[in-house]
Amino acid sequence: MKILVFLGSVRKSTPPRPARLGERVSTACIHRIQQGGCDVELIDPLDYHFDAVFKPHFAYAEGAAPADLEGLAKKINEADGYVMISPEYNHSLSPALGNLLNHFGSSLFSFKPSAIVTYSAGQWGGVRAAVGMRTFLSELGCLPVSAMVHIPKAHEVLNEDGVFLETVQNKWHTYLDRTFSQLQWWASAALQQRLVGNTALQSPSFTKTPSQRNAP
Repeated sequence: MKILVFLGSVRKSTPPRPARLGERVSTACIHRIQQGGCDVELIDPLDYHFDAVFKPHFAYAEGAAPADLEGLAKKINEADGYVMISPEYNHSLSPALGNLLNHFGSSLFSFKPSAIVTYSAGQWGGVRAAVGMRTFLSELGCLPVSAMVHIPKAHEVLNEDGVFLETVQNKWHTYLDRTFSQLQWWASAALQQRLVGNTALQSPSFTKTPSQRNAP
């Protein structure tokens, strides 16, 4: 199975903390997911350059979207599950992650699971951002699994290579594996269902007007 790991940070320096603390978190997550036998790819917002004026992928005519958007849309559509990693901004997910995900419609994410990972340099581990992320990801179509990962004081438990300190390594691995095993289970189940029938026919996307959401 193919899992996309979205890194929700574009800050190259965060004094006095290490630069891009999220890179350490994403590396740790990728390692644990790979241990479960999944194919994993990191989606780093710094690798994508969007226009100053917001225009999502689905607003373009077919085949007319910029290469960055078109390529990422293809990856999202072909993936079996997602890991969303975010620091906390004003008790919410990071602007970088929200901006990146808002470029794509729910039809690309739907009928697949996601896992929430938050982190911080402080004591709460971004847990308050995770609360809002549940609603955000559910609306996007990739319902989050029940277990979540929160990493407080991430710069103290992860070294520059994204490896947990030996004194706490086993505990952190067990903690992360609980979430990622749920993600893998649901991703496998969803994949089997997608192979059985056409989910788009059972629950078609809203493609015309917002009124398609209305009750009769």
